[in-house]
Formats: sequence, structure tokens, C-alpha cells
Amino acid sequence: MRAAARWTQAHLTAHRPAAVLTALATAGITISLLLATALFAYAADPWQRAFTQSSGAHVWIHTQGGAPAGSLAGLDEVRATSGPFRTVRTTASLQPGDARATLELRGAAKRPTTAAPQIVAGRWLDAGTDARATKGIVLESSVARAMWAKPGDTIVLSGFAAHLRVVGVADTAEVTFRAGETPGVAWVLPSTLDASDAGRDQRGRTIGLQLGDPADTDYVVQRAVTQLGADQITDVSTWRQAKAEAEGDNQLLGRLLGLFGLGALLAAALAVGGAISTRIRGHLRDISILKAIGFTPGQVVRMFVALHLGLALLGVALGALLTQLVGTLVPGRIGEAMALWRQLPGHAWLTLVISGGVVAFIGAATCLAAWRAGRVSPVPVARAATAAGGRASALTRRALGLRVPPALVLGWRGAFHRPLRSSAAVARLAVPLLLITIALGAWTTLDRFSSHPENVGLPAALTARSDTLDDRHLRQLLDSQRQMTAYPGAEVQALVPGQTGTITLRGLGTDARPYPGAVVEGRAARGPDEAVAGQGLLDLLDARVGDWVRMTVAGRPHVLHIVGRSIETADGGRVVSTTLDTLREGDSDAAAPGASAPPRPDFYQLVLRHGADPDSVREALSKASAGRLEVREIPNPADQLSAVRAVSVGLIAVLTLIGLVELATTVGAGVRDRSRDLLALRAVGLTPRQIAAVIVSATAFITLAAALAGTTLGVLASQWLIDLQGRTSGWGTGIAQRPAPGILLLVIVIAVLIAATATVLPAARAARRRLADSATDLL
Repeated sequence: MRAAARWTQAHLTAHRPAAVLTALATAGITISLLLATALFAYAADPWQRAFTQSSGAHVWIHTQGGAPAGSLAGLDEVRATSGPFRTVRTTASLQPGDARATLELRGAAKRPTTAAPQIVAGRWLDAGTDARATKGIVLESSVARAMWAKPGDTIVLSGFAAHLRVVGVADTAEVTFRAGETPGVAWVLPSTLDASDAGRDQRGRTIGLQLGDPADTDYVVQRAVTQLGADQITDVSTWRQAKAEAEGDNQLLGRLLGLFGLGALLAAALAVGGAISTRIRGHLRDISILKAIGFTPGQVVRMFVALHLGLALLGVALGALLTQLVGTLVPGRIGEAMALWRQLPGHAWLTLVISGGVVAFIGAATCLAAWRAGRVSPVPVARAATAAGGRASALTRRALGLRVPPALVLGWRGAFHRPLRSSAAVARLAVPLLLITIALGAWTTLDRFSSHPENVGLPAALTARSDTLDDRHLRQLLDSQRQMTAYPGAEVQALVPGQTGTITLRGLGTDARPYPGAVVEGRAARGPDEAVAGQGLLDLLDARVGDWVRMTVAGRPHVLHIVGRSIETADGGRVVSTTLDTLREGDSDAAAPGASAPPRPDFYQLVLRHGADPDSVREALSKASAGRLEVREIPNPADQLSAVRAVSVGLIAVLTLIGLVELATTVGAGVRDRSRDLLALRAVGLTPRQIAAVIVSATAFITLAAALAGTTLGVLASQWLIDLQGRTSGWGTGIAQRPAPGILLLVIVIAVLIAATATVLPAARAARRRLADSATDLL
């Protein structure tokens, strides 16, 4: 045991840089995987984020006004309650005559502690301010978006004599608003609720139940129905329904971290396995001596395994510790994700599972390589320096005949004269370069969304609407702005065949002025009844370009010919776009027969001229309309993924560390192999400088082959993965952007320069070794 410990200490001392790089790379992999898990909980599961932050309720029970809903708090499975609240069903709009949204008003004297609404704009209700003549209301965010309402607006509610002022917008973990299906939630003071003249059938009570065990949800619902009576319960919603509706939000950041974490883990395992194999080949004589003095094959294997498992444990512990201590201090979404993840159930065991998985994976690769050490014979075998190389190839002889520098020719031959071993080294170096290229592909795709949004289905930067300006004056105002072009539009919810789901039917532009959408398959809609659809819609209807599809809007059928597929980033791609003229055909709200004026659009999409600043255009429109025009910026998915760039930089740094570990192995193997050839190289007249150049060029050629293979495969893999993400999210293929050739060339050049630079010093030392030392290496 003492001898094994001494050997391990001596080995670490002799290979200190490689050991440090291995531990740091393992720490980086652990950090990547832990951050990926945290970001999946934050970015890929927004419902879980809202539920945890608000201390949400698992079950919401809606009852008749006279039902004793508060008695449900006594159920054994209930840990806490939100409410019960007195409620009133009403409809609301920004202005009389506008589209109306159904609301469930809840009377709340103070902000609940369980299922607490999370204010995202404005403030919560104040009993001193919001009980006056103009009473206040807080809207849930999904219904606020549907109504275009924001803090400071006044809304009209049926059953209320006076308008209410929106004082805040809040997020909840409840089922969100769906027009015609699920009412939106709003909170008012109890005195405001008393001012409603709603009838008894519009009044009720609502209570939220937070359970000790979410698995008891169905049982608690059954008990609630039994205790209150089925006739007293009007509606029930559970956390499963809310979570199912929230699924499908943006998952790219979490997937990117997960992909790179697993890829880096594979690259690290390959690098560690290659390092052990190379060290075994370089220490065959030492291993033979260990066996000669009594070490069994099992002891030799255990020494190598223990050494590299110790480095893996050190790296994993360092990565987990840094993530826990510093993770919450990182600005932006990563820090928020870590803070939220700590509050989620299962955080502790997930950290242990991920850390243990990293150690186990690297340990498996270590065992496979260390097994070879146990098979080394205790009697060293003499190897001839001349026999290993074999006869020079025809290409080598031709290159020498063309007066190519001998260092390059011999370096090429030294790099690839053992094809199997050289291919393994190239493959191990190519894996981190492949992942780096994929990260660059994700980066350039995001840049495409930011710099050229018109190519990914986002030609308009702003959308405008007005409740007070008539359409003629609104058109004149928009046409007076030279920095943009305005396209009229309208949007409705439609039912697909079988009435199994809803889609977004959108009318943009007119037959005379088509909307400049991004069509990636087929062609744009130009004639009557023609439309383009998003990938999500085509998947939902099991349709393809060229098919006719049928949908209904408010009971009226629409039959459209899908002539193209467009990139649609909204509503999971379940969008079909046609012209406003086609959308309004047969509309009961359209102009009377014989009238020449088209129906009033619901909004205008504003496509800015090149170089125009959206904020400046918005301010100019607001000033020109005296505040009567509401202009909003259209969300760009790239804005939600700004953290991808910072994450990509961190991932590239981790992959660079792994590449350096493998590079150290390649350099060591190259120096050792060429050291055995020193006698022959000096015999043919090469100087020490030329011998060093042979060693450096051999390493550079291997790195060049790995860089070419890694970047080529990385470009293909990047495009495939991004298109796969597009298909699964409903956006469709065609959004991927390859890295520029100059960037790829720069990656290749940097990789070769780093390899050559790292080899110079070891090569110079090897070239100046004594001939006697070189002769002993033949054994």
C-alpha cells in the first residue's frame, strides 16, 4: 500500500500540468451539467418557476356563492390554503365596443401568502388608494396581454358603473386565460366587488389548496366533491393542467447546456482514457519493474484507477462547490435559475446523482485503459527503432524528391505511419473541436435572429393599434413616417377539424400590398384563399404544402389552400397566415355590400427601413399621435436567449481545457515516439533544431486533421441539431445559420498554433537528449 502511494505521488509530480488540466476540465463538465439542470427548471419549465416562487396551490376549487369552501382547509392532505375568495364573473375590455375577455374577479383585502401573485408590472392593490372613485384592479399577465392592457390603463367591466384602473400585472401558476375557454384572473378589493350588480349566478367562491403531497391531487378533489356536494362545485383546475399548458416554452438554453455537458463528459472520458493508454505505453518498463518486484496485475490496475478517480473526484467536488457558492451570484438568468433550483424538491439528490454520474463515467473509461496496464509482461520486450516505421511510402519518397523540407516530410510520416493510433488521437482531439463548432453555430443562429430577423419570420419590429383614432387617420399617421412601412393585420382563434384544438388564423397585408413573410418552402400567398402555415400547424393537421385545410372561426368555415411554409416563432408554430382580404371575406363585421372601404384592421405591423431604430420610431409615433397610438415591440426569441452567448463562452472554455488535456497526451506520445528515433534522425544528418521541427510538425499535422474533421462534422451537426430544435418547437427547419468560413478557418489556425506552441519546449528538450538516453528507450 505504501509503495502504491509513493508511486502515485511520484507520478503526479512528474505529470503535474496534465493532472491539473484533468481536474479543471472535470470541474468545468460538472458545472455545465449542474447549470443545465438548473436552467431546465428555470427556462424550460416556466410553470415550475412561477409555482415555486409563488408557493402555489395544487388544486383550485370554484364553487357556488353559498358553498362553505373554507371548510376544505380542514382536509388532512391540505398544508395551506389561498382564500377562499369571493368571486364575480364579468367581461372586460379597454374601450366600449372592443373585443371582450371573460374575467374572474377575486376580492382580496391583502396579497395572499399562498399562491401569491408575482407582480411583473405596476404594484399590488392598496386599500387607501384603490378604494376611491377610480378603483384599482390587478390583471393576470396572460389576460393582460390578450387585452393589450398595462398599468395605468382604464378598463370597462360589465356590471360596474365606473371604469377600473389597472394598477398591476401579475404572474400565477394557475391555468392561463384562453378566449372562449378559460376566464382570466383579476384581483380587486372586496369593496370593489360589492359595487358589482352581477346576479347570483355570476357570484361564487374560489379556494386554492396547497397539498403536502402533490400525488394526492385526485384524491383531494374527490374528497372536496364529497364534502361540498357536486352541485356546489362549478369548476376544478389542478397543477397538472396548468403545467401541461405551460409546457413547450423555450428550451434551447437548457438543451444547449445539457448537450454540451454530456458531449464534454464524453470528450473528457476519451481524453482521460487516451492519457492513461499513452502513459501506459510510455511506462511499460516501469510497470514491468513493478510486476517484477511483486505487484500483481490487480494492484497495477487499481493504482491507475485510484489515481484518475482521485482527480475526477477532486474536479467534481470543485465544480459542485463552485456552482453552489457562486452560481447564485452570476448576473442574469443563470443566477436566477440557480436561486430557484435550490428551492425545488429534489435539488440535493440531483446534485449527488450528476456528480456521481460524472465520476462513474470517467471511472469506466479509466478502468478500460488501466486494464491494459495489468496485462503488461513483467519482462520488458526490446523494440527496434528501425522496424517500427516500416518502408517509407511512395508519397513520402516523392515529397523528399521534390525538395520538401525534411522536417515536414518526416513529421507527416511520424504523425500517420501508425494509422490506428493516429486515428484514435485525431478522433479524441476532434470531439471538443466538434462541440466548439456547434456552439459557434448556435451563436451565429442567434445573431441571425438579432441582425436579420426578416429572414426568420420576423420582418416587423413593431406593432401598433389605437382605440381612439379611426382607421383613415391612423393610416395617414403611419404613412407619414418615412422610416417604416405599415401593413394592416388581424388575428383570430380558429378551431381545426374535429374541434380538437385551436390555432391562430392571421391576416397580414393585402392583395395589393402583401406582407413580406419568410417562406422557406413553397411560395407566398398571392391569390384568394391562399395561405402559408407554420410547421406546428402542419404537424397538428398532418398536412403538407399543397393541401387544402378547413377551420372555423366563430362558427364560420374557412377553407384555405396552403401554398407555402413560413417560419413562425409564435404559438408553437400553430399559425396560418393569409391576406387581410381573404380573412375578412364573409365576415359579418365587414363593410356593407357596395362599400369601397375595407374593414378596420385590428393592428398594424410596422416593418422598419434598414438602420431605423425601433425606440426612435416608437417615440416619434407616440408624439405624432399625442399618445393615442399604442406601439409595442414584437418579441424576438433571441432576446430571451441572450444568455446563450455567455454560456457558449463558458462551454468553449471547458472544451478548450479538455482539448488541452488531449493535446498534452498527443505531445507526450509524439515526443516519446520521436525520442526513440533520435539515433536514426541524427545518423541521417538532422540537426537538433530539425529534429525538434519533426516533432512539432507531427503534432501539428495530427491537430490539423482533427480540426478539419471536427469543424466539418460540427457544421453538419450544428445545422441538424438546430433544425431538429426548430421542428420540435413548431418553428420549422430553415433557421440554422452556419458559422462564417473565416471563423472556422480561425478556429483551425488557432488549434494548430496552440498545438505547435505547446510542443516546442518538449521537442527541444527531446532533441538535445544524450544518445545514451535514447538508446535505453529502445527497451
